[in-house]
Parts: sequence; structure tokens; C-alpha cells
Amino acid sequence: MDEGRLADAAAIEAADPGGMLRQVASSAAQIREAQRLTAEAGIAELARDGRPRAIVVTGMGGSGISGDVLAAVAGVGCAVPIVTVRGYRLPGWVGAADLVIAVSCSGGTEETLAVAAEAARRGARLLFVGGADSPLAELAERGRGLFVPVRSAGQPRATLWGLTVPLLLATRELGLLDAPDAVFESAATRLEDMANRCRPDSEPFVNPAKRIALDLAGDVPLVWGTSPLAGTAAYRFCCQLNENAKYPGVHGELPEADHNQVVAFDGFFTRAAGGPGDPDDFFRDRADDPEHGLHLVVLRDTEEHPQVTKRREVSVELARARGVAVTEITAEGDHPLERIATLVALGDYVTVYLAIALGVDPTPVTAIQELKARIA
Repeated sequence: MDEGRLADAAAIEAADPGGMLRQVASSAAQIREAQRLTAEAGIAELARDGRPRAIVVTGMGGSGISGDVLAAVAGVGCAVPIVTVRGYRLPGWVGAADLVIAVSCSGGTEETLAVAAEAARRGARLLFVGGADSPLAELAERGRGLFVPVRSAGQPRATLWGLTVPLLLATRELGLLDAPDAVFESAATRLEDMANRCRPDSEPFVNPAKRIALDLAGDVPLVWGTSPLAGTAAYRFCCQLNENAKYPGVHGELPEADHNQVVAFDGFFTRAAGGPGDPDDFFRDRADDPEHGLHLVVLRDTEEHPQVTKRREVSVELARARGVAVTEITAEGDHPLERIATLVALGDYVTVYLAIALGVDPTPVTAIQELKARIA
């Protein structure tokens, strides 16, 4: 790792030839553009047949996460279940009473096309979101489904809000989500503020994303959310660690993580100073460690169950007592859309800066492309 790579804006730009930072910084613009494109596509027509029995979102990778974000923003109080399908098969219970939303940034993802075609055969209500003039757009036309075009920011994983906003607006039209236009604008404004704080020319000591990236480098991140919303952000964080930084990460959500992952605090990756219980372990300076270990990243929602708050506080105490580094990130804003947007945005910037610090180009996904070529 070279910390100096993050100190100079020119060095950062040179290390990011695909422009992933610029793609991440387009998030606010994506929200505003997606609102316009969704309205122009005629999203109001979706409510003509009333409320569906269930909403099924099908998508893969950076497109599939849109379904998780939709469920997180709608919340556990949503009047209908929201299910994300990642694969080739549509659940057997899905039929004409359900809304199937197929999301593919390219419009050509084979798993998504397979599920979308099956939904059309079963007579489900259809909403497709993806690249214009694509196989998905053609399928929407044949199946008489509503299609919302999306302009890619470059990579599907960097087009999260362009892909997700149509789903949020559709759910609002169905009377299942309380999110007035002012909330979307507030979320966009918060994303602009995050882009300013995490801009390439700000020093690591004032740039939260650079600072966290340097803290994480060399450690094994356990990323925990303190609510279903923050849990979705934790999953996204780890996906971005994988794709941007080519780096491992384990995601979890409280309280479930306290029933399994917490035991890793007593394991191999916390034994650099002699193992659990070593009296020197608590006081050691991790920056001087020859060995790296676990790093607990807690994504804190501002709306936590009281018992989860207790679990979070004690979990952090247990981690620190065993020499596990801890980073806590708190959501910003009141509405669920604002809160998840700020958690996701900071994670996106962290993972790009981590890639650059490690000398990794954050844009290519060579292993995915090789895998696709070999199974074609």
C-alpha cells in the first residue's frame, strides 16, 4: 500500500483511468435524471390495476441491489412483500397478481432475461428497467410491459440510483411508499455533499473516505448494519470491496451477527498479539502490527431497535477488548432514502480509494469477464 497515492489529486486521477470516482460522483445527477425518465415512461399507468399481491425484483450484481434498496426504503411495514431474485428461476408462487420488475443496466443480463420472460409467460404485471434498445426493452414491448430506459454511468455498480429510482417511484405510485419529490431532492443534495467531502483533492485527514480506506487496508473487514436498511448498505459495501478494490469483505446485520460472526473475535485473525486474553492485546498499537487482522465496520442507522443499540455497543466493546479495529459510520438524514443513500455513498468512495491506495484499478472486473467468456 502507498498512502501517498491518496494525497495527490493528479495521482488519484492517474490511478483511476476508468473514472470510477467520477461515476460514483454522478449519483445525485442520476436521481434527478431517473425521476424525469420514469415520469416520461408513464409510470403513473402502473397503478391502474391496483396494488399487487407482491413485488418481485429480478437482477444481478449492481442491478440486483436495486431490489434490496427498494425493500430497505419501503421498510418492514410495507403492505406487500418485496423479494429480490438473483438467478435464472422465478419462484413458483409468482403469477398474474404480482408485479415483476426486471432490472439490467445493460439490458442483456442472461439471468434477468430468463426470469423476465418467465414472468411474461405467467401473465405477471411487468416493469422493466435498463439499457435502451436492448433485449430487455424488446422483451418489455413483446410482453406489453412498462419500460424505463437508464443511461449507464459507466459500470452497473456505479449506476445504482439510475436503476433504483424507477423502482421507488413505481412503489410510490402503488401507494406503498411515502416519498414525496422533496425527499428525492434531499437525497440528491446529500449525495452532492458527500461528493464534496470525498473529493480527490481533499486531504486524507479531512476526507472521511480516504481516512477509512487507509484504516482498512490490510485488514479483513466485517461490515455490520444495525437495521435492515443498514444491513443492505453493509451488503453493498462488501460487493463494492469485491468489485472496486478486488478485496474480500464479510457482511452481516445485527442482531443476527451476534449469533455467529461475533465469535470470530476470538479466532485466528485476532491472535497477532498472542491470542484472546493476552493482557498486551488491548493496548497494542495496531498501526505497528506486523500482522493485520479483523476490522469491524459498523454501519449505524439512526433508527435502531433498542435491543440492537445495546448489542451494537457491547459488540464494539468486545471487539476493541480483543484488539479488533473498529470503524463506525452513521447514516445521515431522516427519510430512509436519505439514510441509505449516505451510507452507500461513503462506502462507494471508501472502496474506490482503497483500490487506489493498493495500486488496483477500480474499474475492470476481469475475472467476471473471463468467467462469462468461458461459459458462453
